[in-house]
Amino acid sequence: MDSAAEALVPWQIVALPITHPDAALLVEDVQQEYVVRYGSRDETPLEPAYFEPPSGAFYVGYLDGRPVATGAWRLRSDVLVDGSDRTAEIKRMYVAADARRRGLARLVLAHLEGTARAAGAEVMVLETGLAQPEAIALYEASGYTPIPGFGFYKDAPLSRCFARRL
Repeated sequence: MDSAAEALVPWQIVALPITHPDAALLVEDVQQEYVVRYGSRDETPLEPAYFEPPSGAFYVGYLDGRPVATGAWRLRSDVLVDGSDRTAEIKRMYVAADARRRGLARLVLAHLEGTARAAGAEVMVLETGLAQPEAIALYEASGYTPIPGFGFYKDAPLSRCFARRL
């Protein structure tokens, strides 16, 4: 699509490095949201290389040309679900407060699932927290079911993990 046609599209999702200024801005926004909801930033160790193809991807969603959403996935062969180690983990799924309640989180989630499936993932997994009930409701409504804890917050009392076969 050329730039003139892109200007007419109100919603776009673009693959970018997590270090891109628009991505970094939204990642910092979500960190501040964690501070409000949990009292501290997310301390999960994340390297930019986790989100580089072919083993991962990071996306920024633009609404009317403004960055308002993020979502990423990374392959995780160490998380087994239903006998499959072809697992992709969702990370940094976020929609800016002023862009919520428009279905953008569902669009980001569907995009993450589709691109992870195209990269060979059979199962999507994620970790979220009890202080994010709207996220839990979205994932459950999208067919995600609870699984045992994994990853950095595996034993955290406020952490909840979910999975969905793709």
